[in-house]
Amino acid sequence: MTQARQPLLSVTHLKRHFPLATPLLGGPRRAVQAVDGVSFDVLTGETLGLVGESGCGKSTTARLLLGLIRPDAGSILFDGVDLATLERARWKPIRRKLQMIFQDPSASLNPRMTVGAILSEVMQIHGLGANSQARQARVIELLEQVGLKAEHSTRYPHQFSGGQRQRIGIARALAVEPRLIVCDEPVSALDVSVQAQIVNLLEDLRARLGLSLLFVAHDLSVVEHLSDRVAVMYLGRIVEIGPTQAIYGSPAHPYTEALLDAAPVADPERRRQRTLLQGDVPSPVDPPKGCRFHTRCPMRQPECSVIEQTLEEIAPNHWVACHVRAGARRAGSLPSFESHPVDPAPQPV
Repeated sequence: MTQARQPLLSVTHLKRHFPLATPLLGGPRRAVQAVDGVSFDVLTGETLGLVGESGCGKSTTARLLLGLIRPDAGSILFDGVDLATLERARWKPIRRKLQMIFQDPSASLNPRMTVGAILSEVMQIHGLGANSQARQARVIELLEQVGLKAEHSTRYPHQFSGGQRQRIGIARALAVEPRLIVCDEPVSALDVSVQAQIVNLLEDLRARLGLSLLFVAHDLSVVEHLSDRVAVMYLGRIVEIGPTQAIYGSPAHPYTEALLDAAPVADPERRRQRTLLQGDVPSPVDPPKGCRFHTRCPMRQPECSVIEQTLEEIAPNHWVACHVRAGARRAGSLPSFESHPVDPAPQPV
């Protein structure tokens, strides 16, 4: 997927399967195909949103990028270094450039340390700050940068609200001056009003500091507000990726359309016709052959259950993995759900 700018992060054919226990009576070993051939880029200074239903592999992808778990295959090129094969001993300088904001701010902060100690510890580990006084000055600067006060440095995490704790998590990520921050559903545990504040803070920090963000979320409205581009993930694979305006204004994959149809919209002029998907998400242990979405797709064709469609560019920087939509784009027409009526999809046993 070529871009006009050089990507800071380039993920290619990334895979991670989690083996299940060996059956007592023998038989083939099975595995949860959490991430199965994912490819995308994150450009310098941009925010890429990664969206999909729970269990689609978003968070596993984020943890693979950070080296928290190892991939089974594929490459993760970050600033010219392949993190997929990087030895553990060489990860420390990468950690300074690549940080993460976790979903649960309470669980990600040491309850026995003050906020000042938490932020100072990160800098000390990476050799930042000439002495303790310099690090303390930097702590105050970081707190003010995320909307907190200098006196908050002497308090413990339990003395803050959820939104304030997430601001501390953001300050900790910023303490080592990273180039890319992976945000793993950083607002899903917060109230709606607080979510907007955190999203606005991240947007402001990205603009002022020139950061790149990979924003993992299931809330489509949050992703639309923050992201330059959006990647849609289903059952371990990316089914569509493109500019935010194109994804939300002219979605090409039926699954993307269904996600947008299901999202609540406050503006009555932007309401979409709801398209209800039939059946449940198939098991990642035994995903459907061909297109993994075909068992629930109202547009499916016979080839969808046989041939695995790879991502195809249908417009500048807009890619989709769909036989029907990619073929229609090549032919110069885009079918709607109603133009391809089919019988109810068979459900896996």
